[in-house]
Amino acid sequence: MIQITELVEITDDIVRAFDRLIPQLSSSNPPPDAEQLCEIAFNSNTVLLVARETSTGDIVGTLTLVLFRIPTGLQARIEDVVVDRSQRGKSIGKELTNAAISKARTAGAKTVGLTSRPSREAANHLYSAMGFEQRATNVYRLNLL
Repeated sequence: MIQITELVEITDDIVRAFDRLIPQLSSSNPPPDAEQLCEIAFNSNTVLLVARETSTGDIVGTLTLVLFRIPTGLQARIEDVVVDRSQRGKSIGKELTNAAISKARTAGAKTVGLTSRPSREAANHLYSAMGFEQRATNVYRLNLL
């Protein structure tokens, strides 16, 4: 069984979980250290969610919800969703996403946005099945480093 919780403290176990999970999401960015995780978890504009296996307490997935106000209203974005390879296909990503949607709705956001690489076929299928609509837009990025 899986329990979704918001991180309210950063422990060595949590840092080790991110050390294991983030490389499964991105090979170009190192996992966050304890200080960086604290910056995320204790920022009023972010919600750091984790999925724990209730029988072991192991963190098997994570998601970050970002809330920010712009002139057109409160925006919500889901970022850095990752479920441990050994746990995929068990609806953990869906549970994390539903928890983020609930928190965004409670905060007053009218929409929730996210992006997913085309190669992440299972994730893209999940988001479509959950009602997310693919937008006709260009996404641009400028690398600063």
